[in-house]
Amino acid sequence: MGEILIIDDDPEICETLESLVQRQGHSALSIRSLTKGRAALEKHCFDILFLDVRLPDGNGLDILPQLTLLPKPPEVIILTGKGDPDGAELAIKGGVWDYILKPSSVKEITLTLNRAIRYRQEKQGNNGDVILATKTIIGESSSIKAVKRQLLQVAKSSSNLLITGETGTGKEVFARAIHDNSVRKDHPFVVVDCASLTESLVESILFGHRKGAFTGAHQHQQGLVKQADGGTLFLDEIGEMPLSMQKSFLRVLQERVFRAVGDSREQTSDFRLIAATNRDLDGMARDGSFRNDLLYRIKTMQLNLPPLRIRTGDIRLLADYRVEQLCKRYDMAPKEINSDFFELLEKYNWPGNIRELFNNIERALVAAGVEKQLYAMHLPRTLRIAVAKQQIEQLSDQGREITTDNDPAVRNIRQQLFDALFHQSPPSMKTFRDLTERFYLITLIERYNGNLTEILNTSGLSRSHLYSLLKKHQLTVAQQ
Repeated sequence: MGEILIIDDDPEICETLESLVQRQGHSALSIRSLTKGRAALEKHCFDILFLDVRLPDGNGLDILPQLTLLPKPPEVIILTGKGDPDGAELAIKGGVWDYILKPSSVKEITLTLNRAIRYRQEKQGNNGDVILATKTIIGESSSIKAVKRQLLQVAKSSSNLLITGETGTGKEVFARAIHDNSVRKDHPFVVVDCASLTESLVESILFGHRKGAFTGAHQHQQGLVKQADGGTLFLDEIGEMPLSMQKSFLRVLQERVFRAVGDSREQTSDFRLIAATNRDLDGMARDGSFRNDLLYRIKTMQLNLPPLRIRTGDIRLLADYRVEQLCKRYDMAPKEINSDFFELLEKYNWPGNIRELFNNIERALVAAGVEKQLYAMHLPRTLRIAVAKQQIEQLSDQGREITTDNDPAVRNIRQQLFDALFHQSPPSMKTFRDLTERFYLITLIERYNGNLTEILNTSGLSRSHLYSLLKKHQLTVAQQ
């Protein structure tokens, strides 16, 4: 028996679908708004979702990306009274099971429902309790769980795969995990860094060369494409591949046939291609810097990796993993991690993602030396300054009138910034003066709850001078 959720603002549609679903032996719940429907999906696991597009409080298609982050996303059937070709395209790209128009016959809806239920059961039976054959993908956030589910699916295939994501999100780690969970796991995993390929040597590196093929070719050299025979060829940063090389590589993808430089004989290589990029290849194809035909070939399947900033629940797990890994590598005694270390990591935006996180943790470990515990103070000064400034900016953005009721968190932010500034070397006089000036003004505004008279009496400033400083630091005083 399946559990079915219906999100539609039409009472008659809801009643009809509930009756139809229950006659098929399933349980049904109908909800009339997107907001309440979203809440129900977060609290309960449904097998099938009937979703209307035009709802009183929003467009039903807007929640499709959120559904993929659920532990077990439902199969979605779009049911709408308005024909919308663009909406249909968006729905299909969002992974919906079907898109049908109202009114539809009971027979058509029943057939679609039964097919979706059967697919759901088969998928759950296949994926059950499958465990990844890797320990390098760390995280339990909903976004990373969704990627793990996709990973299992793409690992079963030998189709070309494109992994996309910001720099530092772990594209090579995921590519290797896909290889390790595939039928090719006992064969080579060959990495090609396209960003480091020079135009003059790219063919030789990929396809190999014969002795004497060019100056310096003193012996036969097997190329990386042949080395990947039977296994996986991972092209990292494929967006950096020279345009002149893209045509040659396209033929290899189409036929798995190539010639080494200086050799007239054709060679074959049976490899699974996984490519990765942090660039917009579609945009590059439009402006002519990447071949359209190659793009179509490499993204038969696609996997997008989430940035670390939306994986905040994973930061502690990643930090624990990295600290343990480094302690073993450098033969150090295990270190405990203080809560303030984690707290600071979770406040940072991580534009460099996991690579930046791991680099900062390694620097903290070096700074800690033989100390048994890692504290926030061990993290690089630049990181602590960035977090402190970020928090102050957020505080200011909450409203230009600073009346924080003597919030201890504000005092803590200021202390963090001063500690950060003086940990290694003092700042310039101008930087220190500006920061001190700003903190002094914020402290006065907090202490006297924005009372202008008290602030003037305590500071000894003239009214015009105070207003000049407030304007300089983008602060205002709420007179009481």
